[in-house]
Amino acid sequence: MGHTSLEKIIQLQKKTANIRNICILAHVDHGKTTLADCLVASNGIISSRLAGKLRYMDSREDEQIRGITMKSSAISLHYASGDNEYLINLIDSPGHVDFSSEVSTAVRLCDGAIVVVDAVEGVCPQTQVVLRQAWLENIRPVLVINKIDRLIVELKLTSQEAYKHLKNILEQVNAVTGSLFTSKVLEERAEKEAEAEAQAQQQGPSEASSSSGGGGGEQVYDWSAGLEETDDSHLYFSPDQGNVVFASAIDGWGFCIRQFAQMYSQKMGIRSDVLLKTLWGDYYLNLKAKRIMKGAQSKGKKPLFVQLVLDNIWSLYDAVVTRRDKEKVEKVVASLGVKVATRDLRHSDPKVLLSAICSQWLPLSQAVLSMVCEKLPSPLDMAAERAEKLMSVGMRRFDSLPEQTQELKRAFLECSNEDTAPVIVFVSKMFAVDSKALPQNKQRPLTQEEIAQRRELARQRHAERLAANQDAESSESAHAGAIAQTGGSDLSAQMEALDVRSAPSTTTAAEEEESREHFVAFARVYSGVVRRGQRVFVLGPKYDPTRALRTLSGGSLAADDALPAVPHLACTSLDSLYLLMGRELEELEQVPSGNVLGIGGLEEFILKSATISSTPACPPFTPLNFEATPIVRVAIEPKHPSEMPKLVRGMKLLNQADPCAEVLIQESGEHVLVTAGEVHLQRCLDDLKERFAKIEISASKPIIPFRETVIRPPKVDMVNEDLGRQQKVAVIHQVKEEQAKCPEGVQVDSTGLVTLTTPNKMATIGVRAVPLPEEATRLLEENGELIRTMEQFNLSLKEGKTMDINQKILESIQDLREKLESHLKGHKWRDAVRRIWSFGPRRCGPNILLNSVEGYQRPSVWQCLEGERHQAVTAALRDYDNSIVSGFQLATLSGPMCEEPLMGVCFVVERWEMKAPSRLDSVDEKEELGAEEGSSASRQQSSPPTDEAGGESSGEADGELQGASEPDASPSGASHNRWRPDASADCYGPVSGQLIAAMKEACRYGFQARPQRLMAAMYTCDIMATAEVLGRVYAVLSKREGRVLSEEMKEGTEVFIINAVLPVAESFGFADEIRKRTSGLASPQLMFSHWEVIASDPFWVPTTEEEYLHFGEKADSANQALKYVNAVRRRKGLYVEEKIVEHGEKQRTLGKNK
Repeated sequence: MGHTSLEKIIQLQKKTANIRNICILAHVDHGKTTLADCLVASNGIISSRLAGKLRYMDSREDEQIRGITMKSSAISLHYASGDNEYLINLIDSPGHVDFSSEVSTAVRLCDGAIVVVDAVEGVCPQTQVVLRQAWLENIRPVLVINKIDRLIVELKLTSQEAYKHLKNILEQVNAVTGSLFTSKVLEERAEKEAEAEAQAQQQGPSEASSSSGGGGGEQVYDWSAGLEETDDSHLYFSPDQGNVVFASAIDGWGFCIRQFAQMYSQKMGIRSDVLLKTLWGDYYLNLKAKRIMKGAQSKGKKPLFVQLVLDNIWSLYDAVVTRRDKEKVEKVVASLGVKVATRDLRHSDPKVLLSAICSQWLPLSQAVLSMVCEKLPSPLDMAAERAEKLMSVGMRRFDSLPEQTQELKRAFLECSNEDTAPVIVFVSKMFAVDSKALPQNKQRPLTQEEIAQRRELARQRHAERLAANQDAESSESAHAGAIAQTGGSDLSAQMEALDVRSAPSTTTAAEEEESREHFVAFARVYSGVVRRGQRVFVLGPKYDPTRALRTLSGGSLAADDALPAVPHLACTSLDSLYLLMGRELEELEQVPSGNVLGIGGLEEFILKSATISSTPACPPFTPLNFEATPIVRVAIEPKHPSEMPKLVRGMKLLNQADPCAEVLIQESGEHVLVTAGEVHLQRCLDDLKERFAKIEISASKPIIPFRETVIRPPKVDMVNEDLGRQQKVAVIHQVKEEQAKCPEGVQVDSTGLVTLTTPNKMATIGVRAVPLPEEATRLLEENGELIRTMEQFNLSLKEGKTMDINQKILESIQDLREKLESHLKGHKWRDAVRRIWSFGPRRCGPNILLNSVEGYQRPSVWQCLEGERHQAVTAALRDYDNSIVSGFQLATLSGPMCEEPLMGVCFVVERWEMKAPSRLDSVDEKEELGAEEGSSASRQQSSPPTDEAGGESSGEADGELQGASEPDASPSGASHNRWRPDASADCYGPVSGQLIAAMKEACRYGFQARPQRLMAAMYTCDIMATAEVLGRVYAVLSKREGRVLSEEMKEGTEVFIINAVLPVAESFGFADEIRKRTSGLASPQLMFSHWEVIASDPFWVPTTEEEYLHFGEKADSANQALKYVNAVRRRKGLYVEEKIVEHGEKQRTLGKNK
């Protein structure tokens, strides 16, 4: 097929039913970009000979050098099948784990995906990740099993063995899809059961009990219930369904079974639909009976797929590549009916001849593109479920959105191109483009007419010049010549002066224009027609259509400048629209719905992603699902301090251009760049130096994150001996010594309870630190967003506002609470979940503050579940309550070991006493308060709450308080009423500030009273290696504190898959070292996994006799945890206890130091 013109593509964009938006997904190095090259070559954009070598979609220089894709890039292709013409918007995505955020941006804009799997390596970790991403976005995948030539050339498998191997790969891919489907069905079933239970409760307890009692006997949970009746046949990949292509992209061939079924139906006289069903599977051809029979494996016969398909390909490779048999090649070429150029037949590289034959016999582009057009949906076929999912952002459910917003669902599903249809566009990322690459700045080739016109003009000028010269020569010969000479020199001098003056201004203007980075939005139109110059609304991720419609008088406003201020809503006009063509951009006037496009001029309005619409009723789309967590941090500074403004501007541009990178300024003033991994970090630094800041920068060593925690007292010492009485005595002595070190006003008892009084003696706090169970910590960490939602709800209640929460989210919160209760079991955790005061740090972290203050009932953090608002406590108490929470938040944000956040620690407030200020009028009241100290104050502050969850305990507490304060009930009440306004006025004065500081210090001392440990961030590491380099891989892992979890051999290959965990702190340079040690035969994939406690105590000193014998008196063997702690403290400028010279015995002079 020849090169498709821009006009043709503009025509095809209007036929929405014939548009296919697809992306290519795979593990790194499985052949995505080579496959994309073959598809691009089919449109004549590049030569078919260069397909696989050029890597056209990898437009960046570092992509070409490293040989991996780092950015998603799109191209529009034309494909004709019979009378139908299709427009295929193809997005090539990266496979490296560091760039999985780019995959998320590509998947959101597509309706289908080509999943590529290496025929040798099979399903790899990143294959599972991309399948999950496709599943979460509700897009339909098709499968390409690539690199089948490796089975022939490298593994030297027979066609029968290759068939079994391909069958295994297909089963592995289907197993991943099946597990995703099963989890979805079970979730839906659980939701139905929850709805049924809710209905049963509404019916009434008597009906519910009679219905439940009718069954009788013990209930048995059936895991498979709900799976049998659900049809999942369309989900799986099977060659007979036509959603699998077998290919070798580097050799330019690929096929689906239908091609061979049609080929053999003519030769053998068997119907093609019969062949289609039997070509893949346990069928064989009985030549005597001339029938296709079942049971090839049991009868030891060749399956049809081997006999009719693979044997032909194997014999072709044998003739062309292995034996180079010219006679056989000529026979094959004649039998296939293909034409091969003489130079290809004579070429020294057999692969050239092979690709020449295969690209005509089994063209890859035809097999893949026909499968894409038949099996993947058009934008018109968007599922209603996907539309609702895209529109239901955050905690809002779809049916709670305004009516005008819900009506937009129809626009999504219709995907209409009419002028009346609302415009809805989603921008998934912003990418930087050099000003030279913009179409308006590009030099275009001249047409024949323009060339002719220019030639004519040049001739005329030349003729005029000749005529002028002749006239001048005839009229004035010598004298005119002299004048001309002097005049010419004057003129040349003037011109030079003019050039000198004008050059700087023009060059600086040109340089500024060139250096300016232009951002193009990578987007897709979901409804309406986008036109150049059109006025639209830009909706930020936090935009709320309900609030906006209330402000914008019914929402019937057009996108004008004269708008009232609405948060996260901006109004702009679309400057330029682009067709994305890989490395090039083409200008467009309008783009109909269902198409992928680039939009220029939005850099002022969009940071990373946004929704664009012509109506303010449109909700922002659900945020993208990012698989990789940014974890690698570096501090950046310019080499010349005067260039700091350029660095700040460059980092802003980088933050906008990269969907995963984060840029922040720490409290210390450092500019920090956060990236997903080492390769990602290197690319970001290169971009900063060469594109965005264009200055010399210096980056610090990676800033490795740690967490601080406490554990239960260990049962064995450092030499694995049971801790006897001697050790216990030593620990008690140690605690007594630490108590002596505590400052005035701080008491630490033997159980770890810290009691601390504020400097003004107004408040006394008792806090104890307890380690949370590992499961509870993990649960809190995973559900940070849910906890944040709960906090937002509680805050809105405090402010007297109401807030709708999605029913699903309420169920998730209920589930979180139940799981937390199941993890916090035992005597010490009794009723702990109900008594949770706050989470921290930042009110949504994996640490808990527990309320164990006697007689103090406060609103629960689970208010959104309990339905009723709690009666508010008195103003003074509520404000001081906030001070306690703030102190806890500060304490959990930076721990005492090395100022890193805490994790998995529960702080129990067991005592909180407040003394009343000395402003009270009555002497009797002062004496009473003096006698009872803080307990009376707490009595006065706690009004009887109406808490359903904690009814019994509040009743008991109130009873005790009433009994205690019965004799002086009226004076105390009077004092309470008189004191409260003063206290509320003073809530942000010295009392609250001192209480925050006291709470923070109490938490820190409580933390130090327990055995402290450091937690390290861990990568999960997947390594594929052959048997001969296995030992070297293990050596590198053990050197870097790694731990192997599993090792298994891939069936049918010599490749081992090693699954290990590795501390992030030890991971820098790990991939390079493994490649060097194994001569490139092993390459790791690192992805952030979890936090793990480092077993060794950073402050350990030998105490038992066995430890003294084993470690010596100095005990100066390497302590990994202490090394990490000191490194972090040194980086933060904190005090580090180090001895420069220790036990110096002899000093030598330089002369004798030999």
